[in-house]
Amino acid sequence: MNCPKCTADIAPNARFCGSCGFTLAVAEPPPVVGAPPPRSNETFHFDQDGRGQGRGYTWEIKHAGSFALAVVKLDAGQSVNAEAGAMVSMSSNVDLQSQMKGGVFGALKRAVGGESAFVSTFTAQGGPGEVALAPGTPGDIVGIEMRNQQFKVQSSSYLAGDTSLTVETKFGGAKSFFGGEGLFLLEVSGNGLLLISSFGAIHRKVLAPGEGYVVDTGHLVAWEGHMQYNLRKASKAGFFRSLASGEGLVAEFSGPGEVLIQTRNLAAFAGMLKPFFPSQSGGGISFGN
Repeated sequence: MNCPKCTADIAPNARFCGSCGFTLAVAEPPPVVGAPPPRSNETFHFDQDGRGQGRGYTWEIKHAGSFALAVVKLDAGQSVNAEAGAMVSMSSNVDLQSQMKGGVFGALKRAVGGESAFVSTFTAQGGPGEVALAPGTPGDIVGIEMRNQQFKVQSSSYLAGDTSLTVETKFGGAKSFFGGEGLFLLEVSGNGLLLISSFGAIHRKVLAPGEGYVVDTGHLVAWEGHMQYNLRKASKAGFFRSLASGEGLVAEFSGPGEVLIQTRNLAAFAGMLKPFFPSQSGGGISFGN
């Protein structure tokens, strides 16, 4: 075998020429016929630097951590959808329209599921504009570039998304209500930006095929749409021990797939604050001992 640059003799598997230093192209091994495609751990395609662009807009996550803010810059005539009440600020030329997406029945399902019955659409008119969005609770925001995928998202975690995304409110079953999830979940599918928020930080858990994993329902944010999960008692020893542990019901997932978990539980946090609020009997505010 000879170097294509200096014609010096080189070994058959050499990566570069020892005489002139020319780098040789290394042929990729042929794929194994019938082998399944490798599974990527990046099932949720996070933009690692917290910024990106879509069709007619760019976006950036500012102040990531406990008090994150999503800033979406729109080209003229472009739009972005957001959960009602998520707007923090916007350019004066951005037009806001609120509508009952999915009609009256769709709005009713959203309301029962703990969401606003309305969806907000922000459109830049006459020139570029921007809109800043944030959730109602302290926590983080992440941008996910959806690639013809489907995810299940807790209704309280959906913040905003590309107008091309399909967001459907789905019945989660009676057990989901008793698990603390509410009767309905969001099913988000399509291509484009999805902004989700969390109470606390987001922890990513990738499950191998057949691997089981248990998550407290109050810590769930989102998971891949194809994943199977069941709600059960936290303790297999019985319901009383589950209640005594403070866990109650949990969601048990089966891989392969990825689950997004928030590091704090809003319901548990509210329960900790309850003793410090005024009682209905008018006893005043207690600040503890």
